[in-house]
Amino acid sequence: MKIGLLTSGGDCPGLNAVIRGAVLHGIKSYDYEFVGFLDGWRGVVEGDVMEIPRTSVRGLARQGGTILGTSRTNPFDGPNGGPENISRTIKELGVDAIVAIGGEGTLAGAKRLADAGLPVVGVPKTIDNDLQATDYTFGFDTAVQIATDAMDRLRTTGDSHHRCMVAEVMGRHVGWIALHSGMSAGAHAVLIPEQRVPMEQVAAWVSEVHERGRSPLVVVAEGFIPEGFDEVLHDKGLEADGRPRLGGIGEYVTAEIARLTGIETRNTTLGHIQRGGAPTGFDRVLATRFGMGVVDLVRDGEWGKMVALRGTDVVRVDFTEALDGLKSVPEARYNEAKVLFGR
Repeated sequence: MKIGLLTSGGDCPGLNAVIRGAVLHGIKSYDYEFVGFLDGWRGVVEGDVMEIPRTSVRGLARQGGTILGTSRTNPFDGPNGGPENISRTIKELGVDAIVAIGGEGTLAGAKRLADAGLPVVGVPKTIDNDLQATDYTFGFDTAVQIATDAMDRLRTTGDSHHRCMVAEVMGRHVGWIALHSGMSAGAHAVLIPEQRVPMEQVAAWVSEVHERGRSPLVVVAEGFIPEGFDEVLHDKGLEADGRPRLGGIGEYVTAEIARLTGIETRNTTLGHIQRGGAPTGFDRVLATRFGMGVVDLVRDGEWGKMVALRGTDVVRVDFTEALDGLKSVPEARYNEAKVLFGR
């Protein structure tokens, strides 16, 4: 059997570990062959592949990014897209199954192809940890660790100058990275898309900390919408897929804190640095297990399903369950962290 792997959507640490886990398990356990579709669904649509022998995945788990490249190509767009054309292409390539490694958009496309009768399975990938049906996704732990390290550094420079420091982190629709990194770094306020917080409240938390002789740290997710605003701030144009390119919320929060409190305030946007570099040990293990698990899905012919983490177990779930809305931060989790804000 020949399996075709693809990585689609935004990159994140752990993608290469999935590839390594799948290839090693497939070759050693079942004598499968592997190819990689280049640049996500584009490679599937255009039949652009590379061979993935066992030697090519040596040491790959610790390497960031993806050796296959990635894109946001829609498998249903263009003259070569759609289930009939893709089915013909993979038959010509001798590919017996497609493993789609990606987030909500990638898996939605995979589901449509599986529903049309194509042999497609999936591996969940979202650095924001916002996909339903799985407790954690690889890349999230690495992003939290990178953000925490950066905030630890921000706190030392903030202490030196008696400033308030604002750190903007990833989180378009959900605030998991902001919540976890903020709690880890001892932030005095965490602002996430799920919770509307008036800037007067943020200013009060900052003032309480500053009055005690401390330098406040505020963490804000890029998709946070301040109370009184109707939509997220975005002044950077559009992404290639038409989504707003977010940016500016960290600067807005910084300016408002300074205006309301009179405290000197600086901001840092971590941006794509959260996506880069080597994955943490947790993410390497999780991604490797996902890669091994998805090969077993192929072996059993359970098309239209993906692997997921439940507790400490890797399980199998339908694409439908994974795509049932975003996994947002529950109010109880936010209130738990809120106890630590301000005073």
